[in-house]
Amino acid sequence: MTYAPVTLAGRSRHMTVRADPVLIVTSFILAAVGTVMIYSATRDQLALNGEDPRYWLKRQLAFVVIGAVVMAGVIMLDYRRLEQLSTILYVGTVLALLAVLAIGHSSQGAQRWFSLGPFQLQPSEFATLILIIAIATYCARRPEGLEFRDLVRMVLLAVIPMILVIKQPDLGTAILMAVVLMVMLAMAGMPGRYLILLIVGALIDTVVALKLGLLQEYQIQRLTGFISPNGQGQTVHYNVTQAKNAIANGGIFGKGLFRGTSTNLAYVPEQQTDFIFSAVGEQLGFVGAGVLLLLYGVLAWRILRTAQLARDIYGRLICAGVFALLVFSVFENVGMNMGIMPVTGIPLPFLSYGGSAMIAFFAAIGLVSSVHIRSVR
Repeated sequence: MTYAPVTLAGRSRHMTVRADPVLIVTSFILAAVGTVMIYSATRDQLALNGEDPRYWLKRQLAFVVIGAVVMAGVIMLDYRRLEQLSTILYVGTVLALLAVLAIGHSSQGAQRWFSLGPFQLQPSEFATLILIIAIATYCARRPEGLEFRDLVRMVLLAVIPMILVIKQPDLGTAILMAVVLMVMLAMAGMPGRYLILLIVGALIDTVVALKLGLLQEYQIQRLTGFISPNGQGQTVHYNVTQAKNAIANGGIFGKGLFRGTSTNLAYVPEQQTDFIFSAVGEQLGFVGAGVLLLLYGVLAWRILRTAQLARDIYGRLICAGVFALLVFSVFENVGMNMGIMPVTGIPLPFLSYGGSAMIAFFAAIGLVSSVHIRSVR
């Protein structure tokens, strides 16, 4: 199958459609803010231990550069060609998730990574993006509409990587996959009664998993702890308590960059990863945190705009999946920092430390940009 070049006709000369500059620039601004916040949250503790205070800063900068290169490559790739590659990508992802359980690197009771020299690759961070492509491909090949058997097939398509991710264990990513699946099914026109049936089935499965003890105790405490913050003891909620204190210390305008007490003294565990938003809240205050959320709102708006401009259902579904991925990740991460959502370990897009997550989110923006470039109807 061949594709014609994307141009705007009807004028004195053809004009090539370019990528959305607002979408791309906003992504880089968020990545820059994240890099500074990671440096602020780690430099003092590293210096105290006699290590290079720029260690995490240098690594995150390297991840941003790699992510930018990956995004550029994805932008140049016609997103419609991914429909032909979706099966290979899906099978490859499932095999990678199986391999990480067999020979992956284990740390703190989790087995999620492949060790590649000084870096680690986490396949589950890319699994949600590949699932978006697989679901979009399936729905695009059903132009006559979706029926109940299609729902069953797509649920099975999603359940396989979800189970493998839960086994790592990584419950947060599995929940994220479920949310993305629901949004994409709704966007694809799945009848409402089937969506309600899917939600009820998910609730029943959750109750059964709890009754049979399929979830580990700490996972149950994380999922239920935000409902009764004093019910499981201080140990379970220590991170959230410290994160909330750091955010509260920031007040309206914050204590200033590199001046946060909780951040400088490393009161918040894992602050450079899951709880990076607390560093933003303490140092930049309510105003700075609000600007950060506004930037995420701009990203979400441009993704939705691209979905409206998309020339086919395949492009619209890809944008819908990336939109769900971004919005739920921000909502969940910020919510758990403030104690209003369970602690699931979902990273804050472009801000949390991590190479795999950074590359995956840049690739997601690249996918949306590829749709935008080829959005002429």
